Amino acid sequence: MNSPKRYSPEVREPVVRLVIEKKGEYPSKWAAICSIASKFGCTPETLIAWCKRTGVTQEDSSVKLSERERLKQLERENVELKRANEILREAAALFTQAEFDRKPN
Repeated sequence: MNSPKRYSPEVREPVVRLVIEKKGEYPSKWAAICSIASKFGCTPETLIAWCKRTGVTQEDSSVKLSERERLKQLERENVELKRANEILREAAALFTQAEFDRKPN
């Protein structure tokens, strides 16, 4: 029987932080844990134990699903508004240039 691997806190902490950051991108917390654990060479059970040890539970202090969706919507809207502002700036610059290029009557 293989002896269990021991992971240092320098390895555990970033992996747990990654679970917290990325769990919204997966359909469930378990799916996130399985995916991230496979990338770091540990079992999902080990990773969930690390999460529990650091106090990360399903009811952690992260943003709720509806709030997360609202935040994503606002971020998309912000990108659209920045794009529209850039277009308006460029149009204003073109109109200003055209005004200078026009011959006086």
